[in-house]
Amino acid sequence: MDLVDRWTALAGKHTRHIGTELNERYGETHRRYHTREHLTAVLDLVDELAGHADDPDVVRLAAWFHDAVYDPERADNEERSARLAARMLADTDLPEADVEQVVRLVELTTTHAPDEDDRNGQVLCDADLAILGAEPGQYAAYAAAVREEYAFVPDEFFQAGRAEVLNGLLALPKLFHTSIAHDRFEERARNNIRTELLLLNA
Repeated sequence: MDLVDRWTALAGKHTRHIGTELNERYGETHRRYHTREHLTAVLDLVDELAGHADDPDVVRLAAWFHDAVYDPERADNEERSARLAARMLADTDLPEADVEQVVRLVELTTTHAPDEDDRNGQVLCDADLAILGAEPGQYAAYAAAVREEYAFVPDEFFQAGRAEVLNGLLALPKLFHTSIAHDRFEERARNNIRTELLLLNA
């Protein structure tokens, strides 16, 4: 099933134009990591973790929008993605409360710090951060792709900014909140992050 068909299976054939636009956005040429492949990986893991969510379909919708707006030269991509979700979903028959939940979840990917009782947020954040717990080679490819997205930033500034992001992640009490993701990814994610920090500071 291609991505647009996957969207219509979730949101209905009458919303195919939304899925088509989102698919095009994730295919933008300036993206190296935040691509259709990343979206697919997030959607796949949301499916796997669906039993933990209170409303898996709302989480799936949020996954579709979480990187819909991606401009490496701006710091408000999550906020802009959330606004896009609000605007596009307002034209569907999705209940207003669900639209608000999607918007909230997209905004949550700014911090990846869901509350203890936010089961939907935990699933989305775990799926989005799963790359951190990938095998070392896959993680290295991810880190290289992120560097490519920020090719316009000189090395010393990139290294400082990236180190700040990575140290912020290490400072979180836990990176993964669902038991499945925590058991599978937590230890390796922290090892990967520490390794990248060592390389940045080398």
